[in-house]
Amino acid sequence: MLGVTRHGVIEIIVGTLALALIATGLMWIHPLLGLLVLPVWVWLLAFFRDPQRPISEEPGVYVSPADGLVSDVTHVDHDPLINGPAVRVGIFLSVFNVHVNRSPCAGKISETIYREGKFLNAMNHNGASNDNESNTIVVTNELGEVVAVVKQIVGLIARRIVCTVKPGDAVTRGQRIGMIKFGSRTELTIPARLSPTVLVKTGDKVRGGADLLARITTSA
Repeated sequence: MLGVTRHGVIEIIVGTLALALIATGLMWIHPLLGLLVLPVWVWLLAFFRDPQRPISEEPGVYVSPADGLVSDVTHVDHDPLINGPAVRVGIFLSVFNVHVNRSPCAGKISETIYREGKFLNAMNHNGASNDNESNTIVVTNELGEVVAVVKQIVGLIARRIVCTVKPGDAVTRGQRIGMIKFGSRTELTIPARLSPTVLVKTGDKVRGGADLLARITTSA
């Protein structure tokens, strides 16, 4: 089922009114010119779509936190939030992708970290990851151990991050946890101590919640 996220209601209303005014002005020039705004309006609705997704119940798997293109798979020597080595999967979201973010696994939100920053092109992996405005969501297990870190990163066009979870919240695999508006990057970092096997490679297209990104062989 295809729906529209509540986080886009204001943008859709404002955008629709603005496009209606533009269409009215164009129709004064020629009646058919008003149709030029139709593709933009359709794109606006499509950007804020929020489809239902089948979520895997297979034990020990991590689902994609976002729709988009796998831009990089990186082995990190030391991640400060995990306090050890990790594997990071970066996903680039174009303006045509679904932008709702989902939790890759079940757990508890231990902290969310918002950081102001730049608006570099999200395809610039290291630059965007290190310097752009971002929001980091840390997921832990019942022992308080970090099992996943999801980082929402703005891109060249994106200017707003929405996070709908807070410290202390319990999340389920595939649960919606926010969105990034108008082009961005999402990263999933998994501790190496869980012996993760990444199931995707650079260039793969993934769907948030529906596609598997990794499988762990050590219990989280």
